[in-house]
Amino acid sequence: MNADTIAAVTEDIYKSLEHDNEDIDNHIARLKQALAAAGAGEARFDPARLPQNNRSGRKTMQAYFRQRGVKVVFAA
Repeated sequence: MNADTIAAVTEDIYKSLEHDNEDIDNHIARLKQALAAAGAGEARFDPARLPQNNRSGRKTMQAYFRQRGVKVVFAA
């Protein structure tokens, strides 16, 4: 498997979210691998780029990713 960078996978996740969560589980798995390879403990997302940029949308995203083993934080 090719080595993905966190930034590249994060960009793919933004695109997936814009396209009705297409292949989101695959992208989350890739993100989990990229985080492990980089020794990072969490993925940082820009809330302004999310389709559901409200508290409920952010909490739903955090819960979904957490169930798949990825901690999500949002940039201030």
